[in-house]
Amino acid sequence: MPTATTKTNNTIMSDNNQGFSSSFGAIMAAVGSAVGLGNIWRFPYIMGKYGGGAFLLVYLVFVFMIGMVLMMTEFVIGRRSQHTPPKAFLHNRPDKKGWKYLGYLCVFTCLMIISQYVVISGWTTHYIVDSAVGTLSSLQAGDMAQHFNSFVAHPWLPVLFLLIFTIITAFIILGGVQKGIEAVSKILMPVLLVLVLVLCVRSITLPNASIGLKYLFSPDFSKLSGEGILAALGQALFSLSVGMGTMIVYGSYIPANDNIFKTSLMITASDTLIAVLAGVAIFPAVFSFGQEPAGGPGLVFQVLPTVFNSMGNIGTVFAVMFFFLLALAALTSAISLLETIVAWLCESSSLKRSSSTIVVTIAVLAIGALCSMAYGPLKEFLILGDNLFDFVDKLNSIYLPPICAIGTVIFLGWQMKKDDIIDELSNHGTLKVGYFKYYYFLVRFVAPIALLVVLFTGIINSLQ
Repeated sequence: MPTATTKTNNTIMSDNNQGFSSSFGAIMAAVGSAVGLGNIWRFPYIMGKYGGGAFLLVYLVFVFMIGMVLMMTEFVIGRRSQHTPPKAFLHNRPDKKGWKYLGYLCVFTCLMIISQYVVISGWTTHYIVDSAVGTLSSLQAGDMAQHFNSFVAHPWLPVLFLLIFTIITAFIILGGVQKGIEAVSKILMPVLLVLVLVLCVRSITLPNASIGLKYLFSPDFSKLSGEGILAALGQALFSLSVGMGTMIVYGSYIPANDNIFKTSLMITASDTLIAVLAGVAIFPAVFSFGQEPAGGPGLVFQVLPTVFNSMGNIGTVFAVMFFFLLALAALTSAISLLETIVAWLCESSSLKRSSSTIVVTIAVLAIGALCSMAYGPLKEFLILGDNLFDFVDKLNSIYLPPICAIGTVIFLGWQMKKDDIIDELSNHGTLKVGYFKYYYFLVRFVAPIALLVVLFTGIINSLQ
């Protein structure tokens, strides 16, 4: 089997696209992929909404028993094959060529997700500028919603910031795996952690910050309904950037002597820690200044700017820091999504990395611009009753990742040779894998059932 640094005609490795040079680089890149907008604007809110500490306990069970299992599964498929998703499935089961279509679905999922992701990331980038030049600080609390709505409905301004963010992402991808993704991740992830910690310190020292901490951490099992348990399961499954093939590609870059179990454990723990810290940075401040807790864009673009304005002159500094933090989280996730598509195009065509990056970037910009204009010039264009942005959002949140994830766990659990899986997890017999029987049971039975529950629950809710 080729190692992570082997260069053959059958792998995606080339002079400008080598594997990660170190375990630390691999972990930082994968943590960056996992840590995204959902960690900062969704996880803390649903944690408080569904019982704080009670929700966190359930989430931890799900994220380590199912989410981490999915991550290990993608790493095994990727490192074993040294290919992007279509050829990875084909390599691991060459007698059943139909599995390559699951790989194509993974690549398509990445394209849809990043095309929507860059829209929101563009909003975030714009708010860095708005914070820095004092536009937000000049607004009253009641004007925040109108300011945001006016911006997203503008015919070209959101597209401009989407363009800026996407070009930055593409520039990093042009650098290759080691000099681009790995080098940048080694810098961005520590910076992101420092920013979160600084914001945490400021937040918990505000008056009445304890109310926000109680909202987050006080166990309230009465709020932990069936809906809350499903929310914990859904968040656990998709907070680690699994179910779209990105970790298959990153798995192909992981050094051959890395322990997949330990790497996955560290990534899962880091992702969860940053999500919890984001809650500590946000909600004590929200409650301290008498704002209502919210999730999603309402929290980030309407509630928090009001909170920062309430802090006085120092609020501008923290506003810039927060939106920069959010942009970093968005960037590290966008890198992995774009890399998955670029790596696939490099592997499946004669195009070099530079040409593949340009082609994919143009496609992302085209789809992203159309999604962005769904609140402005294209607001009358509807698909099944939704504007284009909301339609793509439904595809990304309800259908595509769960279907890809279900296919992936079924593939490893029921199609790959058991000896091949053990061989990959044990680094060809050099590591003990006493956990294997538990992992194998989870990936064959528990994960598919959990994913099906999430998929059908999402479909039912969307139809109501």
